[in-house]
Amino acid sequence: MPELASRPRYRPSPAISASVVLHIGAAAAVLVRPQAWPWALSAVVADHLLLTGAGLWPRSSLLGPNWTRLPEPFAPRASVAVTIDDGPDPEVTPRVLDLLDTGGARATFFCIGERVLQHPELTREIVRRGHAVENHSQRHLHRFSLLGPAAMAAEVARAQQAISDTTGEAARFFRAPAGLRNPFLAAVLEHAQLRLASWTRRGFDTRNGNADDVLGRLTKNLASGDILLLHDGHAARTQAGSPVILTVLPRLLAALSGAGLKPVTLRAALPPAQAQPASVRAS
Repeated sequence: MPELASRPRYRPSPAISASVVLHIGAAAAVLVRPQAWPWALSAVVADHLLLTGAGLWPRSSLLGPNWTRLPEPFAPRASVAVTIDDGPDPEVTPRVLDLLDTGGARATFFCIGERVLQHPELTREIVRRGHAVENHSQRHLHRFSLLGPAAMAAEVARAQQAISDTTGEAARFFRAPAGLRNPFLAAVLEHAQLRLASWTRRGFDTRNGNADDVLGRLTKNLASGDILLLHDGHAARTQAGSPVILTVLPRLLAALSGAGLKPVTLRAALPPAQAQPASVRAS
């Protein structure tokens, strides 16, 4: 199985470390003073609610590092990242690629592993056109955030292998289905040498076919460093029956150009030594 050459040691976030300490302290308190169990239980329940809430907030960094904007100092000046999820889709993605070519833009495609395997040539075409293919899990399960560590790791690893086998490059970023996750994901991604990326704002274009609404959400308070989210897979339809991204994308690229902002891939904001495609080796 292809894998990245080295695996860093996992360092839990302060919130997860505090949760572990709290659980140990609650257990110790009950052992020393059994009548303290209601207080200990309340503290543990409150902690679980906090961690669950963090997992249900896609832009949260309480559970671990999470790109919601292009980080300095390596992000190109006056740049934004257009990210496109849930493909590749043989009906929509080729037209999205043409629109990006016309606009001279580079984008990041968070692809579903199963769809990569179903449409390998289209996936390779994304890369040939100068864009990046990243990991959006193997099956895009709606219950992804409910998975245990082993099942979650399998979803990530299977998509990672599908992408590397198809494109010859290892993905560098991961986006959870719907952005939802749990405390297990940070360790899984650390092991796979993947960075979690969410977004600055999204257009809700999987359920809103009104192009004006979607564009307005994406361009509100537009600024350098923004990460914008659209969908080529599961795209909502306009009243004319067209995937809404095909109407929104040309207008979005024009708005970015008018604001002096250049669309780049997420990889463009990595340190130079890490920005090249990750090598894979056979185990």
